[in-house]
Amino acid sequence: MAFPPRQPRGNFNPRFKKEQQQEHRTNNMIRVPQVRLVGDNVEVGVYTIQEALKMAQEQQLDLVEISPQADPPVCKIIDYNKFLYEKKKKEKEMKAKSKTAEVKEIRFTPGTDDHDFDFKARHAESFLKEGNKVKAYVQFKGRAIMFKERGELVLLKFAERLAEVGQPEGLPKLEGKRMLMIISPKTNKKKKEGA
Repeated sequence: MAFPPRQPRGNFNPRFKKEQQQEHRTNNMIRVPQVRLVGDNVEVGVYTIQEALKMAQEQQLDLVEISPQADPPVCKIIDYNKFLYEKKKKEKEMKAKSKTAEVKEIRFTPGTDDHDFDFKARHAESFLKEGNKVKAYVQFKGRAIMFKERGELVLLKFAERLAEVGQPEGLPKLEGKRMLMIISPKTNKKKKEGA
């Protein structure tokens, strides 16, 4: 049994869909009588939309609306795909520069052995070098809370071990069944001053 061809739902217009996805209006999507052209490859001025489109076609480039709120809207004749690529590249660079510092957690117990301690200290060192904060805490279970001093010693020893790359924001403090301390990465002010 053959099924009838599927009808698209609603009034589907592929050009309209493309307009919705695109963040700038280009070429025939620009529906205004006049535009102000700017850029390196044109004489800056106000042109009719037909003149502007013709100029873009002659240069085998796109007419892209840069500032739609202006009167008349401001357009440039550019390679739109290249323009989007450059824009994304800049945004990516900006995002990389403004990398937010994370808080990485490292957990101990009052009886953490030396091997485990060293392993966790190495991890914390790399976190601090990447510019992240380290939240180190000792988890007390059951009656272990009686050995608060052991937890404090573990955290102080940990802070001492990371002294070259980080500095504690304060002394260890008890919160419920956890004793914690936050260590921030050291800034390289001394190196800059010496240079």
